[in-house]
Amino acid sequence: MATLLRRVLLTVFGLQLGLAVGMSLVDSYRRRGKRPKPFPTRDPHTVPVGDGEITTYTFGRDLYADMLAAIEGAQKQVLFETYIWKGDATGERFKRALAAAADRGVEVYCIYDGFANLVVPPTFKRFPPGMKVLRYPVYAAGWRFFDLRRYGRDHRKLLVVDDHVGFIGGYNVGSAYETEWRDTHVRVTGPAVWDLKRAFADFWNLNRRRRLRASERPLLLETASTWEPTVRVQRNVPRLMMYPIRGMYLEAINRASRNVWITQAYFLPDQDFVDALKDAARRGVDVRLLLPLKSNHIVADWISRGYFSQLLDAGVRILRYRDAMVHAKTATVDGTWCTVGTANIDRLSLQGNYEINLEAIDPGLARELEEIFLVDQSHCLELISEEWEARDLHRKFTEAVLGPLRPLL
Repeated sequence: MATLLRRVLLTVFGLQLGLAVGMSLVDSYRRRGKRPKPFPTRDPHTVPVGDGEITTYTFGRDLYADMLAAIEGAQKQVLFETYIWKGDATGERFKRALAAAADRGVEVYCIYDGFANLVVPPTFKRFPPGMKVLRYPVYAAGWRFFDLRRYGRDHRKLLVVDDHVGFIGGYNVGSAYETEWRDTHVRVTGPAVWDLKRAFADFWNLNRRRRLRASERPLLLETASTWEPTVRVQRNVPRLMMYPIRGMYLEAINRASRNVWITQAYFLPDQDFVDALKDAARRGVDVRLLLPLKSNHIVADWISRGYFSQLLDAGVRILRYRDAMVHAKTATVDGTWCTVGTANIDRLSLQGNYEINLEAIDPGLARELEEIFLVDQSHCLELISEEWEARDLHRKFTEAVLGPLRPLL
């Protein structure tokens, strides 16, 4: 009996794995040579928040221009962290700007994820000695094979220049993201910049190698905390078993009385998260979920669809962004609470990876993010219950087969 059960489980897992790999290969083949179509965006817009300002970006070219200008104007220190750092023309521009800053005496610290950049040429990842660079390792557990805290990826995207300005959001660094992907990032000034600096320093000090080379010495910050009542930086830190971002979302959704508008690149939450959205919709809250019609990870798309029936039945509106990849991770609640950051609503982001989100309780910023949401919604196809229930049998079969993989993503 045990042998039969083992064979059945292996067969089912093999079917799931084979289907996932096959779908990814077919999707990759179909995408060859295809270019995303133009999509609507809003120009960068600045709103006062607390004792500082926050500027929103919805187009990579605008964001990169301001990030590079900040690096070129740095006088004392640049802290740069990214999940993906492509070795293309855009990646080279950032590398040159960072190297030039180091050459003129600016302290330059850089962090990138080793696994996310495996396909980047090794020559690109050779940096001048003046730059202090931490490559977060592909495998960070060492001999601690069973320590799940050490398997998270560094999925954060962060830039802090001097004590004056910080950037945080969903944008990685690469030419495709500059013009072809719809993402959201923010520029921050005021006391929250120090929270971003502290987030960078804590990660550097937690993951640096314990050697005496200058590039691996501790990063020390000489400042006291300043509490900003309207802005908080929320960080997931797997090594310390800290995962506040999921709780941040759930608290905001559970308190909603008017609207919950969420934009996500990949939507694979746990059932408690789904239930929170359903409960909000059933008590009359306008719940809208904006997702890619087709993302760059087809298996994630199919697994995500397993939630659609119960969400639609509860009254949640599902909006699918067409013709381009929407990679933003934002939410607004009741025109007051909002968040922009790096965390997707999936297990890897909420309970696995290093992530960082900006949380604000500010009507001005929430209103700006609502305007961005409405622009994105104008480029969406809304999914309705009748259309969803009429989908083909083979689609329902594929969703059922892939569903058990949900806790792994």
